[in-house]
Amino acid sequence: MECTVSWTGAAGTRSGMGFVAETGSGHVIAMDGAPDEAKPENGGRNLAPRPMETVLAGTGGCSAYDVVLILKRGRHDVRGCTVHLTSERAAVDPKVFTKIHMHFTVTGKGIPATAVERAIAMSHEKYCSASIMLGQMAEITTGFAQIEA
Repeated sequence: MECTVSWTGAAGTRSGMGFVAETGSGHVIAMDGAPDEAKPENGGRNLAPRPMETVLAGTGGCSAYDVVLILKRGRHDVRGCTVHLTSERAAVDPKVFTKIHMHFTVTGKGIPATAVERAIAMSHEKYCSASIMLGQMAEITTGFAQIEA
């Protein structure tokens, strides 16, 4: 796996904190920083997610992918899956994640709660590389709700 991240700056000025990542699979992700009122040249323009937001989003995507795949492989009629992530970060640099909570909402027909719980646990404990990696530093908790479709 590979990725190239390039600083874009503000158009033509090479100021600002915008970046574009091009992934090995050929996709592009824009990232930007928050505006810095005290030193505008050091701040972003708030045009894209923060880099740490993309880490959190990637973790949610990785785990939701696992949950859907595990349920489908179990021949469950899964029709939707969302995961809402909330996090806390250290107060000082490096501002690593210290707590992450992942709340899944799974929509489907006749899916036993035990199957959803098992899929989330398998992702968290065995399959989701991102959450397992972040779990080395952060306390990760999970919860879920089901919607009958």
